[in-house]
Amino acid sequence: MELLDSLRRQFRYDAWANREVLAALKPIANEKDMSRSRQLLAHILAAERLWLERIRKQPQSLPVWPDLTFDQCDAQTSALASQWNEFLAPLTSAQLGDQANYKNSKGEPWSSTIHDILTHVLLHSAYHRGQIASQVRAGGNTPAYTDFIHAVRQGLI
Repeated sequence: MELLDSLRRQFRYDAWANREVLAALKPIANEKDMSRSRQLLAHILAAERLWLERIRKQPQSLPVWPDLTFDQCDAQTSALASQWNEFLAPLTSAQLGDQANYKNSKGEPWSSTIHDILTHVLLHSAYHRGQIASQVRAGGNTPAYTDFIHAVRQGLI
């Protein structure tokens, strides 16, 4: 499988996993200590949006740690899946090496390749979904089953 096709597949997985986490959190939203899980999900979505905006040279539209409701998370999840697909669809393998210039949250200037940014987005989101799973389990609930191999086996991506 070519690298670009693999990245597109991984972003389909990422969107699916975000939807699964959201679906698992909604029924337990009012339970004690679940607000941190909602905050982490909102952060995942805001960070994914921020990186897409950086690549597209657009202004930042959300804070890195927004206070989003579950309905707002739902809307962001759907919008981001579509927007990442729109960005990735016409992307060429050669463009993966293009540099994106941006400022981080401290205002420091940086430059990263599109490939490195895409990889970061995927790993960052998976990291925080793991934190959410730990929090949900610590609260006595069952976290979303978001293993990549599960999504592949079930034909979900």
